[in-house]
Amino acid sequence: RIFEKDGRMQENVSDVQGQVLVVSQFTLYGNLRKGTRPSFTRAAAPELAEELYNQYISELQALGLPVATGRFGANMQVSFTNDGPVTLLLER
Repeated sequence: RIFEKDGRMQENVSDVQGQVLVVSQFTLYGNLRKGTRPSFTRAAAPELAEELYNQYISELQALGLPVATGRFGANMQVSFTNDGPVTLLLER
């Protein structure tokens, strides 16, 4: 429950009749602790990552949520409006 009602985060995406945007973004896993370039050695292999990406989308759709997606591995320009003071990174 991450959407606000009555001053508290107490509603989920279904409660607010929201939608989910799922975009693959392996660069979020980049490690900048060493050297002059980011390392992505801990990111999943592309085949596994695509399988997980598609599985996640399927699970959201199975919950009855409207889901929009990017194209896995594509060079995309994505923009959105972050509505509120909170940004969360969800990991499984």
